[in-house]
Amino acid sequence: MSLNIQTSQQIEPKIYAYITPDNIKKQGWIKIGYTENDTETRIKQQTHTAGIKPIILWEHEARFDGGGYFKDYDFHSYLTKNGVKREKGTEWFLFNGGQDEALNYFYNFKHKNYKGINKKSASEYILRDEQKNAVEQTMEYFTHYQDEFLWNAKPRFGKTLTTYDLVRKMDLQKVLIVTNRPSIANSWFDDYEKYISWQTSFYFVSESSSLKDRVTLTRQEFKEKLDADIDAKCIEFVSLQDLKGSKYFGGNLDKLEWIAHLEWDMLIIDEAHEAIDTFKTDIAFDKIKRKFTLHLSGTPFKALASGKFNENQIFNWTYEDEQLAKKNWNRLENNPYETLPKLNMYTYQMSSMISDRINEGAQIDKENMDYAFDLNEFFATNDKGQFIHKADVEKWLDTLTKGEKYPFSTHKQRNELKHTLWLLDRVASARALQSLLKQHPTFENYEIILAAGDGKAEGDYVVTTDTSLNKVKNAIKKHDKTITLSVGQLTTGITIPEWTAVLMLSNMKSPALYMQAAFRAQNPYEWTINDGQNEIRYKKEDAYVFDFAPERTLIIFDEFANNLSTKTNNGKGTLEERKVNIKRLLNFFPVIGEDQDGKMIELSAEQVMSIPKTIKATEVVKRGFMSNLLFSNISNIFSAPSAALDILNRLPEEKQGKSEKVESIIDTNEVEVDDQGEVKVSNELVISKTDAIFGEKVFDFNNHFEESEIDLSTDRETKLIAKNVSQLLKPHITEVQAEYQLSNKTTNRVVNQIQQEIEYEVKRLNTETNIKKAHLENEYKKSLEEAVTTKERIDVKDSFTDNLEQLLKQHTSDLATQVNTKVEELKKDIVYEEERKIEEKKKNTIQDEIRSRLRGFSRTIPSFIMAYGDDNLTLNNFDQYTPENVFEEVTGITLEEFKFLRDGGTYTEEGVIKQFKGGLFDEVVFNESIKEFLNKKVQLANYFEDNKEDIFDYIPPQKTNQIFTPKKVVIKMVDDLENENPGIYDDSSKTFSDLYMKSGLYITEIVKRLFNSDIIKNKIPDDHERLKHILENQVYGLAPSEIIYNIATNFIFGNLDKEISRKNFKHFDIVPHTKTGNVEEVLSDLFEKN
Repeated sequence: MSLNIQTSQQIEPKIYAYITPDNIKKQGWIKIGYTENDTETRIKQQTHTAGIKPIILWEHEARFDGGGYFKDYDFHSYLTKNGVKREKGTEWFLFNGGQDEALNYFYNFKHKNYKGINKKSASEYILRDEQKNAVEQTMEYFTHYQDEFLWNAKPRFGKTLTTYDLVRKMDLQKVLIVTNRPSIANSWFDDYEKYISWQTSFYFVSESSSLKDRVTLTRQEFKEKLDADIDAKCIEFVSLQDLKGSKYFGGNLDKLEWIAHLEWDMLIIDEAHEAIDTFKTDIAFDKIKRKFTLHLSGTPFKALASGKFNENQIFNWTYEDEQLAKKNWNRLENNPYETLPKLNMYTYQMSSMISDRINEGAQIDKENMDYAFDLNEFFATNDKGQFIHKADVEKWLDTLTKGEKYPFSTHKQRNELKHTLWLLDRVASARALQSLLKQHPTFENYEIILAAGDGKAEGDYVVTTDTSLNKVKNAIKKHDKTITLSVGQLTTGITIPEWTAVLMLSNMKSPALYMQAAFRAQNPYEWTINDGQNEIRYKKEDAYVFDFAPERTLIIFDEFANNLSTKTNNGKGTLEERKVNIKRLLNFFPVIGEDQDGKMIELSAEQVMSIPKTIKATEVVKRGFMSNLLFSNISNIFSAPSAALDILNRLPEEKQGKSEKVESIIDTNEVEVDDQGEVKVSNELVISKTDAIFGEKVFDFNNHFEESEIDLSTDRETKLIAKNVSQLLKPHITEVQAEYQLSNKTTNRVVNQIQQEIEYEVKRLNTETNIKKAHLENEYKKSLEEAVTTKERIDVKDSFTDNLEQLLKQHTSDLATQVNTKVEELKKDIVYEEERKIEEKKKNTIQDEIRSRLRGFSRTIPSFIMAYGDDNLTLNNFDQYTPENVFEEVTGITLEEFKFLRDGGTYTEEGVIKQFKGGLFDEVVFNESIKEFLNKKVQLANYFEDNKEDIFDYIPPQKTNQIFTPKKVVIKMVDDLENENPGIYDDSSKTFSDLYMKSGLYITEIVKRLFNSDIIKNKIPDDHERLKHILENQVYGLAPSEIIYNIATNFIFGNLDKEISRKNFKHFDIVPHTKTGNVEEVLSDLFEKN
């Protein structure tokens, strides 16, 4: 499949009108719709099933006279505001003035003649099935629990109207809507005005500046309504920004006191996950008293990742649901999902993109490229901010722009992908890539935007700033082509319609986070191009995800397809059930990947599930099984008994394809890890080191705060306190720097961390105290107004003064205590982190050595498979296939010792029986690699074919004196023999021997020459008889060990008829007899019976 990226589709937006005279119920009614294609075809789609003959009245371009396009719902709104009756839930309108009236209205709208329209309009509504499901599921949960519920619904779902329906059905009285985007206030009010206000007793209450031109009520006006109408209900809308600005929620302004005072029936949080300052957001929401909370989000991945919601608390409307609805839409009204592009994934293997040796098969003596299977490692940088694998990254960029199957390889493809988002794991990687892109002959023509900031993050989520967003938008306005490099920023809650693709350049393992990023390219987008004569309208039809780690990506795809189903989430479900879910998702999210020949093909569900294993197995076989991909749970070795370490210490090290016996001993005693394999640092060590560096007490902050005037009102004061604390600690940080040899940059980072942590604590305490103070002041004002006499007013004032003094005194005490506590924590944290890094470095060094030893073992596996393997061989039965003496001779360890590393087992230590987990081998990769090797063996079994490679290219030699002779050398040897003895391969009576076989290649090359001899063909024309004659009468061989004997004879006889005897091939070491001079006598004894 050639790469054919097509992001856009030309459209012809039209408004049309038709009638159905044969339908008596529709007399006077006109259907007014929208299409971007042929009008007649669209109308036939709507009417053919009903058997009704439509008459088209008119069709016109959906474009204003002054420029700019509109949709049918824009015109529909215009009609209803002009009092034209609309049939509930349809696009049918009643025109009492006749058919021309509809056209006149259209012309007025097209010319933007809005005179005389009623800006208020009322409409009935009918929820779609998916909206009804959301309401029913939420009500069912809230019937049993006063708790929180999440609507995980992609854009275009219709969350505002659906939420209003839920509020109505639950018969709620007081509803509070909070959003982080004040700009969407109008959509909430529009739906309220259109569907709710005229048929309920709800009033829309808001003092948000976003609604200053709309007919909303203030809180005071609503209270007056409530006095007159006790049944009046309230929908209160407030922006999160306003809420956080209130002193009752942690801000400075005296407003919104009633929100904190009231107990709300429901709090609706609309896309509040976008909030940058989660500290203030959490405090603000914590101060709202309510029975129920409904979260609305199109990308709730932070909430999902936190585990805050169980599956009964979530309604999902996913990409797959949306695309299925888009495809199966068969209603008369316009499809709300029509504008949403379809996602397509192209996945490439990074190792193939950067290797010059892709078609050379085996690479057992080449540089280890396991880092190409870890994108974070591939794009890793050194201390200077430069790529560690710079040459490979440059090669990857070149391949991206030159290889015909890659996204930026042609002018056409680059025009389809003018604006793209590239996601990396680290800020340093993004900066290094920006530098390379600017120097690249193709990408230098793009504006490269670094939207990575300085890596500021909240948990696993990088903060998206307005600066990043504006940088991207401004760059797209000014430049024809852009690339945005991001480290988590701009992946949620923002819309850049021009993006057509996302390049995944990090090891994102969460399906939710992965799809969150992928959806950035799926936003609807329409644009106009003027060719000098006409305006041509386009829309984004397809969006793309390009990934470079299929062994990971396809697993994510599997999980994404299955994780929203209770039957198949978290790895549950049968293979067939999972396959069905993947197949369904592939219908709307096709995945195109590389087959074994490197060609791009559309993957099936079976391939999605199998390819991740196959890719790793192929690399393992190419590397002669000397690959770290075979190993897992290496950290288990740190809790292993000395017996396990003794086994590893007897194994040779493997480096650059060579096996070396080393004297060094693996010592894990210095490193301790927990059950998850993370390094443990002794608490006693941390305490003693902390005391040694910082002393027992650095500073008593009680006196410091008692002597200072604490100003609760400004962030400046908060920062100053934090800065003072960090400065007091700075001399001791210099000691930390000296103790751990930290760079100035790292040291400054430690100081900044201290300042930020202290600032957070002070800010939190100040905010809490300010809120308490605000309530005190509010009560004071009320009491003062109610006081009648002077004495009462004095008492009120004295009480307020006492309470305030007590509050501030408590605050000062709490602040000193909290800062003291935090400083003590930070001192230990700083020391702990540096000690952890030391231990981590030790651990990594030991793990690298263990992997090197395990590779020293695993390099023997191909020999065993070649000698003893069949289709039933697996990791678990490997020991049953190999004779004990042969196994120990080749590997240097016994079968029992191998099983101990593989399976673990019990052992006794200091009189106590303990369990070693084992599990040092990745069973799935191991088994797939065995299969891949056996497939390769079959593929190369016919030595009569002229293959450039043979199976021995994939088998590392086990001893220096048993290196397999390369094929080209064997051919030269056989050629030389013929040159010295012309016609030697034309004589069917001649015999040939290899007295020290290593592979059987020499014998098979001679067999080929004899078999293909025209003279011998004439003498023995039957192919089978001729081959049988040659193998039983003309060629002989000896192998010095059992394993070499099996390898050679399996290669020579391969899949040949078992009737052909192997009598001329023996397991016998002739070398000792060459020293005693009785070789001929021994050979005579060996073969005289033949």
